[in-house]
Amino acid sequence: MKLVRYGPSGREKPGLVDADGKLRDLSRKVKDIGPDALSDAALAKLRKLDPAKLPLVKGRPRFGPCVTGTTKFVAIGLNFIDHAKETGSPIPENPVVFFKTPDCIVGPNDPVMQPKDSTQLDYEVELGIVIGKRARNVDEKNALKHVAGYCVINDVSERDFQIRRGGGQWSKGKGCDTFGPIGPWLVTRDEVRDPQKLGMWLDVNGQRRQTGSTSTMIFGVAKLVADVSQYMTLQPGDLITTGTPPGVALGMKPPVWLKPGDVVSLGIEGLGAQTQKIVAFRQRR
Repeated sequence: MKLVRYGPSGREKPGLVDADGKLRDLSRKVKDIGPDALSDAALAKLRKLDPAKLPLVKGRPRFGPCVTGTTKFVAIGLNFIDHAKETGSPIPENPVVFFKTPDCIVGPNDPVMQPKDSTQLDYEVELGIVIGKRARNVDEKNALKHVAGYCVINDVSERDFQIRRGGGQWSKGKGCDTFGPIGPWLVTRDEVRDPQKLGMWLDVNGQRRQTGSTSTMIFGVAKLVADVSQYMTLQPGDLITTGTPPGVALGMKPPVWLKPGDVVSLGIEGLGAQTQKIVAFRQRR
């Protein structure tokens, strides 16, 4: 299934995209695409529905973040060998874990705001894991049983905040407002035959910047879920974003940073695509 949340920000409704690409309303079947809807049992009930009998949503409403109720937004750094090399970093022997803030989550096509005093705004197309079942000290063999599904994530980054101002940790450059576009939809685990065989791409202003595949991840999805669960309990609705292939602005010589007016488009095979316009800083209320 392709599960979505659609409508104005803060008032999204749950929906389903059918086999013909039509948006169907799920609000009479489930309260939201959040923790209560992500268990195997809850998803099994949704699979039994006949999409043709669900109300058709007219027009082209905004897609919001494809999941709500996220308590932890865990990110994995330097998880592609070529990306680690382009940043001049050593190849990790264990997953590099840092955090993005749940508050940075926005819809897949919402604007990305350049922070105040930002000079090095960057992009990263990444595979997102959506946790469906509580995971604590799980082993790699059983890790995927705790995954509800997958989505596209743009791990937007401010490299000056991350590296020069970071004090040895990365979160300052990773959790700014609007730095976590997710979606357009959550594709359930049963529809992704192998999460380690998905093509990835990202364009800036129509120019290809990133091309890659999840097949070149250093640590795969099962390993990451198992590893992270050793250090913290993952709850339904939590997100893990799994690293990016080469081609980020940081690795260019010279770097070509994002600026207001730029348009970033990105996608992952079978998981849909996003488009964001970069906008200047404004004080959010």
